[in-house]
Amino acid sequence: MHPGVKLRHIRAFLDIAAEGGLSAVARAQGITQPALSRTLAELETLLGQPMFLRQGRRLVLTEAGALFRRHASAAVQALEAGAAALRPGSSGTLRLGVLPTVATRFLPRVVLRFREIRPEIVLAAETGPHFHLMRLLREGSVDLVVGRLPGASEMAGLSFDHLYEEEVILAARADHPMRARPAPEALAASPVILPPATALIRPVVDSYLAANGLAGLRPALETVSLALGRGICLASDALWFISRGVVVHELDKAEMIELPTGARFLSGAVGMTRRQASAAPGLADFAEIAAEVARQMP
Repeated sequence: MHPGVKLRHIRAFLDIAAEGGLSAVARAQGITQPALSRTLAELETLLGQPMFLRQGRRLVLTEAGALFRRHASAAVQALEAGAAALRPGSSGTLRLGVLPTVATRFLPRVVLRFREIRPEIVLAAETGPHFHLMRLLREGSVDLVVGRLPGASEMAGLSFDHLYEEEVILAARADHPMRARPAPEALAASPVILPPATALIRPVVDSYLAANGLAGLRPALETVSLALGRGICLASDALWFISRGVVVHELDKAEMIELPTGARFLSGAVGMTRRQASAAPGLADFAEIAAEVARQMP
């Protein structure tokens, strides 16, 4: 390899390959898009091959780029594992990326059972939006992400262990004035909370709205935060598209209700995403416990 190739070149390349574009990566790295573009151009010059082709607004890996990505990803993971092994106390920490859909009920059950079996291992949980947690996973800052199945374009170098299927529901306060009306009618007459545009569940929600003549619906708010969404729903007539797992306690306590949508496609896989060949302390035990807890879910 050319001695001019630096780790910053490789990290930039891997992030661009994961995102399919420059702008989001530049924002995440805190640099300008022209600066990131120059870094990519430097790498392609040093390697003597184009890494990407432009297709519309997306950057798609060339055959050479796909080959380099496989090796570059494995190399960065090996470096990160070596650095982690030198950090005091790191051998006893399993780092989790946690999406909202599992944070309310499922993951607490897994964590408590894991503590009974492996009390010597510290579980460090990082929360945030999907794109943020996936970036941390690729960087090696978390060992796995627990939540919904990522898109196919994000899975290069990663594996996904399916745990269960979960619905996206339309939630409202228990005494909502439109609770007996069809969901499309209630949506047209009420403030609506949607998942953010970057959320994995947003595309299926948009498909539902379009199928019911509500493609132009303007949300009052976009969030998957339980604290914020719950607070607004309980204090107003807002309707909220959200994963069932986020509001499961509110549904059980009858503080909130589900308005039937009749849409079977408003569901998706929940599981664990991790780097291939990842070896973190307690990871195998955690995965086994998570699968057991998932089997016991109603």
